[in-house]
Amino acid sequence: MDPLQLLAEWPVAAALRRSELLYPTVNAAHILSIGMLVGAIFTLDLRVIGAFGRAPLAVLGPPLVQMAAVGVGLALVTGFLLFSVRPSAYATNPAFLIKLGLIAAGLLNVLLLRLGEGWRRALAGGPVTALVRMAAIASMLIWVSAVLAGRWIAFLD
Repeated sequence: MDPLQLLAEWPVAAALRRSELLYPTVNAAHILSIGMLVGAIFTLDLRVIGAFGRAPLAVLGPPLVQMAAVGVGLALVTGFLLFSVRPSAYATNPAFLIKLGLIAAGLLNVLLLRLGEGWRRALAGGPVTALVRMAAIASMLIWVSAVLAGRWIAFLD
């Protein structure tokens, strides 16, 4: 049987489709988790490129990274639940596919940044390198684009 059809028949997906309260609650949780993610990432990225210069990156960085990670985790869980309601429709929606690609690019950007020596040095109070600044700019562009692609899903459905 088709995995997307199996997912659509999952009892949780069926409950989300039937309930007048459950789907809007999960949708609101998805939006809030995106707000947590983008709010934390933008604050951190703006600091990396030079804003909030009086606030040390070593102080701002760790809690903002943690908040972004919680936002990503919640967005993935709630996004999966929302996807399960109409998986076949979403799997062929160009905006949804673009959103997934952008999320992958954003996560890859974070992974590469975290593996690099420049990020560790910047968090330790050292200078922020041009490469780290470029990663921050890319991050902002990627996550805004992912949010915009997410908003377009309903319009291309």
